[in-house]
Amino acid sequence: MNTKIQKSVLAGIIGTVIMTAVMMISAMIGMPKVSPPAMLSGALGMPMFVGWIMHFMIGIVFAFAYTYLCIFKWKISKVYLKGAIFGVIAFVFAQIMMAIMGAMMRMPEVEGPMILKLIGGLMGHIIFGMAVAKTVGNAYCADKSCETN
Repeated sequence: MNTKIQKSVLAGIIGTVIMTAVMMISAMIGMPKVSPPAMLSGALGMPMFVGWIMHFMIGIVFAFAYTYLCIFKWKISKVYLKGAIFGVIAFVFAQIMMAIMGAMMRMPEVEGPMILKLIGGLMGHIIFGMAVAKTVGNAYCADKSCETN
């Protein structure tokens, strides 16, 4: 199997695990409790394990998007900055998709102030993007001038 594909899958899994852990910890310190697997399974009327599978599959798809769409086009040499920017893009895309899904089906409501939900979601996606960027690395930079920090 292609190393680029393996790194993308691994990056998606690692990024999703880290983002999910941060979401769980942030709920313990007062941020709104958000569970993407519960939201996905609830919206589709499926068991929770289906929501978990979907959550990780979405993370892997985002990692592929990073690897195959972003890494060659950005002239940013700092991996964490590149990941943070990608995380913001992933957050915006996720919000658009959630709005579309919400228009099509009933989505479980997340309790708490809207601003805290947005800040928490943005933080989680930035952390996800940074984890994906660090895992994928700059091994595929076209000009080989990228740094790995």
